[in-house]
Amino acid sequence: MSRIYLDNAATTPIDPEVVDAMIPYMREFYGNPSAIHSFGRQTRAGLEKARRQVAHLLNCTPGEIIFTSGGTEADNMVLHCAVRDLGVKHIITSAIEHHAVELTTEELCKDDSAVKAHWVKLQQNGRPDIRDLEELLKATEGQGVLVSLMHANNEIGTRIDLYEVGSLCRKYGALFHSDTVQTMCHYRFDLSALPVDFITCAAHKFHGPKGVGFLFMRNTSVLKPMILGGGQERNMRAGTENLHGIIGLAKAMEIAYRDLDEHHRHVQRLKTRMMNKLMKEFPGVEFNGDRSEDALYTVLSVCFPEDGRSEMLLYNLDIEGVACSGGSACSSGSNAGSHVLKALYPERPGGNIRFSFSRFTTIEDVDRTLEVLKRILVPVAIPNSSLRSIPD
Repeated sequence: MSRIYLDNAATTPIDPEVVDAMIPYMREFYGNPSAIHSFGRQTRAGLEKARRQVAHLLNCTPGEIIFTSGGTEADNMVLHCAVRDLGVKHIITSAIEHHAVELTTEELCKDDSAVKAHWVKLQQNGRPDIRDLEELLKATEGQGVLVSLMHANNEIGTRIDLYEVGSLCRKYGALFHSDTVQTMCHYRFDLSALPVDFITCAAHKFHGPKGVGFLFMRNTSVLKPMILGGGQERNMRAGTENLHGIIGLAKAMEIAYRDLDEHHRHVQRLKTRMMNKLMKEFPGVEFNGDRSEDALYTVLSVCFPEDGRSEMLLYNLDIEGVACSGGSACSSGSNAGSHVLKALYPERPGGNIRFSFSRFTTIEDVDRTLEVLKRILVPVAIPNSSLRSIPD
């Protein structure tokens, strides 16, 4: 029996069309894009075509797209360079951000630092408390403020309203950065209208290659490079570009936008089906984060009742051929547990599993996973007729 992959929030399988687009840039078009000879000019043309394609899909200018190694580098660049270059003295963020933001904020705001961190209060489903956010913005107005709140949480799928948060930041003169790694190419972005200054992307979250992403940096909030060396990426990020990765990223975005509405409907049906069947088959099951259709449709975080069988659930699912996650794959190797679930549900017992879906996930995958869960979690009743008394 084939294995079932339900860990798409960690990474997605690369689309065959993306592979086909990348191969020529590994076999034939191998010149360094910074070289002035014909080999370099040829690859430079491919690189800039990809940049224009990304900018067109996001409705921004090509100069506002900086290619990076992924979302973590892009998040780090925003926070570090905003403090260094834009006079940021206050970072407003939350306790459930990706570690690329959380740990960078903690590093920048150590006790002896001139930069101060402010942690916005959270609702039970993980959304930021807008009233508290406004109070923090009022208290720091005019002092150099960066708000960093992710569009959708990578563990529980709760999604914020970028327009609402961004408009509030504009009202009080704060910069707004959002980690959009989980939502890029799962929703449409119109960056000409969206009140954000920085957003980030990783191609492997939407069937592109690993090791490549980008930072959108609005041309009114220009940072200096974090990585120094050459003059690549218009002097914004040194280092020879990951050319075939960038070609793959642009192709994956093209496919995602082409099929986005169909993809959304398909995956939402899978998530709803799994939620309904879990509630029917497993009394006491709970869902972490926002369970409404406003949440990120690719992620379903489930808490199974603590009954002695849920402790080894992730391991047993893997043994049965179902790949999923107990939280964020970015924290693999750490036994500390989920900082997101600790922040939101510190007293909730049970086994937590994140199921995450993609357009390649099928109804059969969901139904087979539910059958596996029943085998693992539902105790087998022993018929009375099979019981025998034990002789004295």
